Amino acid sequence: MAEPLLQVGNLRIGFGRRGAEQLAVDGVSFRLDAGEVLGIVGESGCGKSVTALSLLGLVPDPPGRVVGGSIRLRGRELVGLDEAALNQVRGKDVSMIFQEPMTALNPLFTVGEQIGETLRVHERLGRREAKGRALALLRKVGISHPEHRIDQYPHELSGGMRQRVMIAIALACGPQVLIADEPTTALDVTIQAQILALLRDLQRELGMGVVLITHDLGVVAQVVDRVIVMYAGRIVEEGSVRSVFEQPSHPYTRLLLESIPAMDGEQDRLPTIAGMVPSLAQLPRGCRFHPRCPQAHAACREGVPAFVEVGAGHRAACFALNGATHAV
Repeated sequence: MAEPLLQVGNLRIGFGRRGAEQLAVDGVSFRLDAGEVLGIVGESGCGKSVTALSLLGLVPDPPGRVVGGSIRLRGRELVGLDEAALNQVRGKDVSMIFQEPMTALNPLFTVGEQIGETLRVHERLGRREAKGRALALLRKVGISHPEHRIDQYPHELSGGMRQRVMIAIALACGPQVLIADEPTTALDVTIQAQILALLRDLQRELGMGVVLITHDLGVVAQVVDRVIVMYAGRIVEEGSVRSVFEQPSHPYTRLLLESIPAMDGEQDRLPTIAGMVPSLAQLPRGCRFHPRCPQAHAACREGVPAFVEVGAGHRAACFALNGATHAV
């Protein structure tokens, strides 16, 4: 098997006092291949965004830090790099599209200046050349009248246009890995579809590896090749989108899929998952999903389930897959 573009191994991210951290990400491992779109899904608080931020060394320290594990980009270890070295990676080798462009973009600079800054820092371009490249990028991401928009400020653009500007900034230096953290959350449904189609087209054209963070399984079905399901800081299931959607093997994955509204309109009530994701300070023993799981077994309350292969490249961590008996 070829070396992965990105390899994350046993990643552990904690928050709080050193030596007594609460783990927001606990033992997460995955790989991303060139040209692949990997989706990471789960409810808010499951550790998706913290995992994404760690790939760029953006977990705020304090209060958070990488407690252990490895993040390798084409074999180069990123954990432990100093800020200067990380700044050479950010925006050039690995880029990120943040959830809310209105807060991610600087209101004091035009969009052209903000795209050009990335090019000036990493490619040492002059202002005129950087502006020309910025104009070309605005055209690539589908912004109308880019000659006019390039001199506008973020507040003068619609939400969809601001997100396209964020994509232009992220693509400016041709990154190997693009991280998209809930890129369509603040957009209406029509614009969401346009942004997702744009991301997929650009990914195919440029051959990037993409990590898509989302809670929306509809988004996953549209653009992702392989999916990881996270719960309370741990991976509970992973596999190809088709395999996971057709044969969900962890109770949490099944409940997530069941909560999607049916298109035929025959549902009287939308299914929900009882309870909430536990806080870091009160993580349950054993399987972290067992307090909410309708199929919990006695073993679930005490031990941590190992992964079981349920298909080619498809695995899940659940005692039920190992034949545990139900507790009455």
